[in-house]
Amino acid sequence: MNKPRILYVCDACGGRSLKWAGQCPDCGAWNTLVESRLPDRPSARQAASQKTTAQMQPLADLKGGSEPRYTSGLTELDRVLGGGLVSGSVTLIGGDPGIGKSTLLLQAAASISEQRRVLYISGEESLEQVGLRARRLGIANKPLQLAAETCVERMLELAAKYRPAVVVVDSIQTMFTELLQSAPGAVAQLREATGLLVQFAKSGGTAVFLVGHVTKEGAIAGPRVLEHMVDTVLYFENDAGSRYRAIRAVKNRYGAANELGVFAMTESGLKEVKNPSAIFLSRHAAPVSGSAVSVIREGSRPMLIEVQALVDESHMANPRRVCVGLDANRLSMLLAVLHRHGGVAMFDRDVFVNVVGGLRVAETAADLPVLLAVLSSFRDRPLSNDLVLFGEVGLAGEIRPVYNGEERLREAAKHGFKRAIVPRGNAPQQSRIEGLQVTQVGRLLDVLNAV
Repeated sequence: MNKPRILYVCDACGGRSLKWAGQCPDCGAWNTLVESRLPDRPSARQAASQKTTAQMQPLADLKGGSEPRYTSGLTELDRVLGGGLVSGSVTLIGGDPGIGKSTLLLQAAASISEQRRVLYISGEESLEQVGLRARRLGIANKPLQLAAETCVERMLELAAKYRPAVVVVDSIQTMFTELLQSAPGAVAQLREATGLLVQFAKSGGTAVFLVGHVTKEGAIAGPRVLEHMVDTVLYFENDAGSRYRAIRAVKNRYGAANELGVFAMTESGLKEVKNPSAIFLSRHAAPVSGSAVSVIREGSRPMLIEVQALVDESHMANPRRVCVGLDANRLSMLLAVLHRHGGVAMFDRDVFVNVVGGLRVAETAADLPVLLAVLSSFRDRPLSNDLVLFGEVGLAGEIRPVYNGEERLREAAKHGFKRAIVPRGNAPQQSRIEGLQVTQVGRLLDVLNAV
């Protein structure tokens, strides 16, 4: 008989070694090598008997069709998933401790259980603790099946008997397979346990949710291969001290990536926020300096945000450039453009920029509102309360268009804005937007003259 092959894999870098050692030979980390068992090598006769002939099929013969979806009962979660749950899909959801991962999935599982069979596997809490949370959320009477289990093989046997439509595993870091001797949470255990769950989901058409812990850097704990194995990866985001939670899709094989869903944490669980612009936009009673309103796009939804800036005299050799919700390097670039093409120098000023509501903005449509918010604070001259603007600022001082400009303008008009400053390429082409005066700009000087 062939002996099983044993390798030792580093938790930190993923390096492999034939023998255990206290220090990883690749990255130098201590006490990170864990045991990993490879599949047995088949004999020559077994390998010959297992050979199969590959089948080819023309692409034109494949029948296309939409994936059968069903709702999770939470509109914002369905939006992030691409329109609903897909049978046989595997979704990995991560976030900081206490942000609401278990609460969200328990609410979704209870809602789905009214129409389909759902199995909730708890590896971190006892069934009594899950029951206490369910009573607090007001879903204790739902037909949801619970189990406290950490062995993947026993969990799959239970699922094979019950045949649920959805399985929730909380969390994947507590699961282990009997094929390996390493502790739960190790690299090998995470990879093998996830592989077994993915195989179970694809073979039986069961939708699987996996809760994943995150590291101090904010990434899913364990090897990066976990995100490659699953179909959808969701991350929870929130600002410290805020009751609002944003869940973002960073990978989705069945829908648009970078979609955003917004929830509010209350005493009775997570509540959906139907109009996120209302929480990210604070309408002042009177115009204030250093504030500009923009329209960004998260996934398939436009949202209004408020960008605030504060420019103050610096008493340090190197003035500070502080950003919350924006890229600090891009702020430095925009200040250089303002100096070169606008004639406004801030080399002796501290500049602080913040996006209201704790949202992080990565798209370039926020360039123009950032510049005008900074200039408004510097001159102490407020912008109009009914003004909205967006656009990318180039190094040559040009204002570049962004995608879906007309949809952004309609969102601004829906919230009562009367005036908009946009790049020429984003001006409405077919018809005017009722109640909104659109000013087209092509250069930075045109923007300064318009305001």
